[in-house]
Amino acid sequence: MALLQPSPLGIKKNTRTVGQNFQPIFLIIFTLLMTGVIGVRLAYLQIVEGASHRKRAESNRVRMIPKQPERGNIFDRNGKLLASTRYSRSVYLWPMAHTKPSWPVVGARLSQILEIPVADLEKQLQDAGRNSSSLIRIARDLSEAEITALKEYQNELSEVEIHLDAVRYYPEGKDVAHVLGYTRELTAEQLKEKKKEGYQLGDVIGQMGVEKAYEKILRGEWGGQQIEVDGRGRPLRVLGEKQAKAGKDLHLTIDLAMQKTAEKALGNRNGAIVALDPKNGAVLAMVSHPTFDPNIFSKQKVSQRDWETVQGEEHPLVNRALSAFPPASTFKIVTTTAGLESGKFSPNTVLQTYGSLNIGGTTFGEWNHAGFGPLGFVGAMQWSSDTFFYQIGRAVGGPTLIEWTRKYGFGEKTGFEFSSEEAKGLVPDETWKQKAWKMPWTVGDSINMSIGQGALQTTPLQVAVMFAVPANGGDRVQPHVLKDNEEAKSWRSSLNMKPETIKILRDGLRKVVSDGTGKALNKPTLPPVAGKSGTAEAWKHGAKQNHAWFGAYAPADKPEILIVAFAEHSGGGGGSVAAPMIVEIMEEYFQHKYPGKYQKVSAKR
Repeated sequence: MALLQPSPLGIKKNTRTVGQNFQPIFLIIFTLLMTGVIGVRLAYLQIVEGASHRKRAESNRVRMIPKQPERGNIFDRNGKLLASTRYSRSVYLWPMAHTKPSWPVVGARLSQILEIPVADLEKQLQDAGRNSSSLIRIARDLSEAEITALKEYQNELSEVEIHLDAVRYYPEGKDVAHVLGYTRELTAEQLKEKKKEGYQLGDVIGQMGVEKAYEKILRGEWGGQQIEVDGRGRPLRVLGEKQAKAGKDLHLTIDLAMQKTAEKALGNRNGAIVALDPKNGAVLAMVSHPTFDPNIFSKQKVSQRDWETVQGEEHPLVNRALSAFPPASTFKIVTTTAGLESGKFSPNTVLQTYGSLNIGGTTFGEWNHAGFGPLGFVGAMQWSSDTFFYQIGRAVGGPTLIEWTRKYGFGEKTGFEFSSEEAKGLVPDETWKQKAWKMPWTVGDSINMSIGQGALQTTPLQVAVMFAVPANGGDRVQPHVLKDNEEAKSWRSSLNMKPETIKILRDGLRKVVSDGTGKALNKPTLPPVAGKSGTAEAWKHGAKQNHAWFGAYAPADKPEILIVAFAEHSGGGGGSVAAPMIVEIMEEYFQHKYPGKYQKVSAKR
């Protein structure tokens, strides 16, 4: 057998296997593929996601310290401060704080000091988003005890920041609560709706009253500082600053002295008082009881006790001046108008009054159970005779009575700025009754409506607008609370009433005070007053507790102030319960405006 000999060139003969021939090629191909994949990935990261990553890196390097704008001040018509700003300390955290290893200690300590559950703190931070570059306020209006505790544990709370914040302050507290309203931090739901308008987490917003109606004017614009920080979050330098822009100040038509007098006059009775200028609708006072202190909402957290107070069964947050109730005999102004303007009755009409009338098989009684003998329109107004106005309502009929009810502005909002709080009330008609009761309109409905009873519902503000019609000579006005609301001031809508109708209304309303049910306002401390009482049947907890009304204006011949007082479930009559409230307010007005002209019976101011 021949042996294999080495090649003369020193090259060994090929003894490799088939698989070994491809190892270098595989490595080359694998390297090229991996290089390509890495290159594509790098290109994607730089080109496609480069902007996003640069933004994220920038947000880690640059942080925003927001500066809340100072809300505009609110003043009364004479320049007295009603709402302003005070400064208090607030606690801030960076949104990613709850993801850090130190959070269990920090969160627990903050929860203990601020009395806020850890879960609530975490939710605030999560809602902001961990990549947010802005500080998040987790508590505001800190007490001295809370500030002391935060300083005591500052070694544990090195990442917690305390800054000064603008906080809404109402120096008059409860006295102007339903006019001013209050501000409160946006809820998560409100933020979703308002984000497109520039609102941000931690922002406050007007929740009712002037604060809500004129939010855009009062609010201002946020500012802040852009701060460059190092890897440990320590500030290095200020990159830029935008000054916060304060909101604009507002001057109201409210007279603070009258407002306080009205608040005192209403006292602890549930109800409302509205005072306005009958010539242009400027609201001089508006009170509602029970009331509340708007300052409690300036805190980050409303205490359980305060919350139970404002959510009580008497509903202190409800503005009763804008809530609807049956107007009772104050409505006889409308019935008189409908009777005279329909042409079915002349100014000289005289009707016999009775202890009761049987109409359509139903007995409708007179309030004194005896009647007043024969009366004309002025005398019927003077004594508020129900049976006189029953006859007027029956004769003119439902459609005509309803038509004039709507002309006076009932059944719709007045145009007052607090639109979301104002009730439209209810003017019942055939359509409404068929829908609500599946029954046709009857003569009994017209009878009830003629004296302001039945399903008819009106607000104290609407009743004030009604009284303004005879007071100013026949025009509806638009009530308003902003002093510079030129559109509202100039808005007057004529009811196109006959001069004789206006004269009878004014003579009748004057007679009520001089010789009728409103003698409580016939005083030497006041000029001649015209007005009308009302007592609406109402029940509460199964017992009859009537509502008391009185509306009045003065001087009777040239009115400059009009007041409506309403006492909810007072149990008394309008002349005995509501009229004395108006005396106090009118005395305040006339004794201040005309010092020495009217005899003083008590010290004022």
